[in-house]
Amino acid sequence: MKILLTLFTFLLTSFQVFAQQDAFERFQFHPDLNYDQNITSPQEYLGYEIGAEYTFHHQIMDYFKQLDEESDKLSFHKYGTTYEGRDLYYAVISSEGNMGNIESIRSSNLDLANNPESASTDDKPVVVWLSYNVHGNEASSSEAAMQTAYRLVAASDSETAEWLDNSVVIIDPMINPDGRDRYVYWYKSSQANVLNTDANDLEHDEIWPGGRTNHYWFDLNRDWVWLVHPESQGRIAAYQSWMPQVHMDFHEQGFNNNYFLMPGTTPRNKELPDDYESWSDKFGRGAGEEFDKAGLNYATREAFDFFYPGYGSSYPSVMGGIGMLAEQGGHSRGGRAVTTDDGYVLTLRQRAFDHYINGVSIVKTAVENKEGLLEYFKNSVSQTTQRGNTKAYILKNNANDFTYQVVNMLMKHNVQIERATENFNQRNAFSYWDGSSSTQNFEAGDFIIKTDQPKHLFINTLFRNQLQIEDSVMYDMATWSVPLAYNLDAAWTTNSVGASTEQVTEELSYPSAIENGNAQYAYVIDWKQRHAPKALAKLWDMGYNVRSAGRTFTYQGKEYTAGSLIVLVGRNYEKRDQIAADMRKLIDDVEVVVEGFDTGRMDAGMDLASGDSEPVKQPKVALMIDSPFSSYTAGQLWFLFDQWTEFGIDRIRSGSFNRIDLAEYDVILMPGAWGGLNGVWNDAQIEDLKFWVRNGGVLIGTEGSGSWLTKDRSGFTNVELFTAEEEDSAEVDEKDYTRYEDREDVFGLERIPGSAFKAEVDNSNPLAFGLPDQLYSLKFGTDALTPSASLQSVGYYVKEGEVLASGYASEENRENAKGKTFAAVQNMGSGKVVFLLDNTQYRMFWVGPSRMVQNAVMLLPGF
Repeated sequence: MKILLTLFTFLLTSFQVFAQQDAFERFQFHPDLNYDQNITSPQEYLGYEIGAEYTFHHQIMDYFKQLDEESDKLSFHKYGTTYEGRDLYYAVISSEGNMGNIESIRSSNLDLANNPESASTDDKPVVVWLSYNVHGNEASSSEAAMQTAYRLVAASDSETAEWLDNSVVIIDPMINPDGRDRYVYWYKSSQANVLNTDANDLEHDEIWPGGRTNHYWFDLNRDWVWLVHPESQGRIAAYQSWMPQVHMDFHEQGFNNNYFLMPGTTPRNKELPDDYESWSDKFGRGAGEEFDKAGLNYATREAFDFFYPGYGSSYPSVMGGIGMLAEQGGHSRGGRAVTTDDGYVLTLRQRAFDHYINGVSIVKTAVENKEGLLEYFKNSVSQTTQRGNTKAYILKNNANDFTYQVVNMLMKHNVQIERATENFNQRNAFSYWDGSSSTQNFEAGDFIIKTDQPKHLFINTLFRNQLQIEDSVMYDMATWSVPLAYNLDAAWTTNSVGASTEQVTEELSYPSAIENGNAQYAYVIDWKQRHAPKALAKLWDMGYNVRSAGRTFTYQGKEYTAGSLIVLVGRNYEKRDQIAADMRKLIDDVEVVVEGFDTGRMDAGMDLASGDSEPVKQPKVALMIDSPFSSYTAGQLWFLFDQWTEFGIDRIRSGSFNRIDLAEYDVILMPGAWGGLNGVWNDAQIEDLKFWVRNGGVLIGTEGSGSWLTKDRSGFTNVELFTAEEEDSAEVDEKDYTRYEDREDVFGLERIPGSAFKAEVDNSNPLAFGLPDQLYSLKFGTDALTPSASLQSVGYYVKEGEVLASGYASEENRENAKGKTFAAVQNMGSGKVVFLLDNTQYRMFWVGPSRMVQNAVMLLPGF
């Protein structure tokens, strides 16, 4: 038996080694072509063949810099730097003649993008942009980027020369270097000397949070629109400076899948021109021909849709081009080689080869169809393809909410925004809340975004209250309407706006000023201001005693919001000589208005030193991370406090919970979790956690973690969870007999795939201080809380009328949600349990409710 086992192990290992060797013989990068010997190949530069090892970020960037030095056909440009200090670059590749005139070509292409009615498509090269490795652990594509660039600049055949004469190819070799290097460092530290293709082995089992995301654990492939991160900000600035006609985004999927080629599946963005589908099919067929020649397996028209505009595969389409997706089997578990479920050994070499073949085919198809693509692009950005009858979107000029942030974001996409210079009335102004039409009054300073401009596809896609949805089974979310996501006071109109306006040309800044800077009694910061939480964090850093108003108050005709910060001079007497200077420094650091008071007596409401103003001391906060907590939600919460609020919190691994002293912490923040939390803590630890809450701790459960804190899931509290599963299970349901082929569609109807629900807010509760009394909550799933007298229902879905503001939810789920609670506080002894069942800062663009979690962390411990 020992001999047989040894022989079996030898044969298996030999098979794995031979399979990898066979891959290098089978998957060769067009060796029949002649290549310029003065240009270094990737193999020569790296010292190993593409696919033998994973390559670090700095090596790939250095290789492109080498090509820049050796070839007049390529130039390499920096466009940004990541949080971890890695530089981001893109390469521009074309013929030597075109490269000698590249700025003129770029300018002419931008003229086509910005002035489609007058610009000509004649004698223009087609611009093709290839993006690689937005998900760091989908690592084969950056390997392919090097080989693709080498082919284009070094091959001397007539076909490649024709491509470069008629195109400008832009390669972004690595969108997410922080995530990629996290993956590559982990993989190299885990790989064995003897190649192991068993997917269960350590080198195929990546640890939390994985390399998919960037430094803050965000999926950069969802950030093309919102520009939260420096990677996206720099890339979009570069993209807008070129405006390509064709864009391909290279990805990987599970290792048991074959390659995905265009086109995709439903739902589709119906704002796009009708012939987008035929163009995506043409590129898919072109790649399919090359895959057929090479004996590569692929599939089309399934799994992936292009509905959400924040993908790298869909953003280019709403910019007028043809945005596309490629998905290679492999992903993080692919390693250098892995055995698939049908016994095939999929190698890193093949994964890079497949991407290379697809990338080259994209350039080929683009050049073969250059005239048609340029004409499509021209028509897409002209008014001939605009859908619907919306003339403009109007945003009220509110310096306290997210309006300025939204305007600045839109300007980075080269959206033209005007500002009214006079008050005006607008007929047929539609409400985002209920869709009703009326004549609304607007004021000078309000922002107007007209659709009669080249970015109309982008504008309408972002601002429609509801896009047409073909079906409810979608890859991502069902709505992203900007006024709902940021909870803006906005309207759309089907009439032209006749008010006089001026163009907004410079980035907006939030008000930053100090009034009565040498105040004798107190300084006040209204909590409704956009950056008030950041100001509180700075005041704590400066060592000030700060109070938070438990009620509104009025002074000299101005009402101040509940939650407003009060710095009493008398309670900070030791700082009396520096307080005025510190307040001036505060407004230098934070865009906030500070108001000085020489009296504590208010005209109405509470006085400044009232017992209704609570001292809020700097809390020590633990954010739970690691499995089973979602790295996405954890990253969003970390980013909200670390970047937006500049308030430091501790990230505690779930496995370390039993080693920490709970008494050291005032707040424990739990992100959403996969599969519940029953395995995180044993019974004794749960009792310790309850004891901690009863003695003054604030425990915050978001999303699934909030559901787990209910009576129904863990028994931690007596709060009852309402779910759609409360139906009478004794009844026979026709869905029980759903055909296998129909199950995805039928049961997809029961999901709520990220939709906006109308919500009422009790902003007299400290959890909602600074928020308006209505907002739009982004809902995934059907969980909600059952209201009760003992539960402080702070946020709940509207009780009457239509609850769905945008997106998709079945009639049954809409009815079930009415009046149910999604944000609540339950007192437990001297402490509190906070439930936030809906994500309050989803991807840091659905941020209308985000003040709730800031309040929960920063204010609630003091109330």
